[in-house]
Amino acid sequence: MPNAKVLSEKQAIVAGLTEQLKNAAAGVLVDYKGITVAEDTALRAELRKNNVEYAVVKNTLLRFAVDNCGMNELDSLLNGTTALAICSDDPVAPARVINDFAKKLEDHFEIKGGFMDGKVMPLNEVMALASIPPLPALQAQVLGTMLAPISALAFVLKQAAEKQGAPAAAEAAAE
Repeated sequence: MPNAKVLSEKQAIVAGLTEQLKNAAAGVLVDYKGITVAEDTALRAELRKNNVEYAVVKNTLLRFAVDNCGMNELDSLLNGTTALAICSDDPVAPARVINDFAKKLEDHFEIKGGFMDGKVMPLNEVMALASIPPLPALQAQVLGTMLAPISALAFVLKQAAEKQGAPAAAEAAAE
């Protein structure tokens, strides 16, 4: 039987993990077996840039936290080496960054599963989520779509004005 101090420390860790999982927009579980220190450092730097928290966690402690959040389906994934990447504001960021590194590190780094808004997602949904571009890129695409008709109208009006000699009159007025 563990002593009271160790038990209270573990309970505090589980409580912290439970709180993080409840506040997370999305998260990804990763098997990081065989990753080098340099690769891990690069991964952590990229995750920090995207406001994603990443930590290696003990399966037993994470299992308690996951069960506290009602995501018992993740229990079967909690074996071997496990790391958790979560983000509270961008649900796509953890999946996208982890997937990019999983492609680079093929055999050493593998996505186990994930969750979004307290719901467990199968691996294929995590991969689909990872393929969504970052939020600024999506905003730029929407803005470009909205501006395309206006730009086309401006181009047509300019062509019509040039055809009727408006630029020649403007040049004469400038001289």
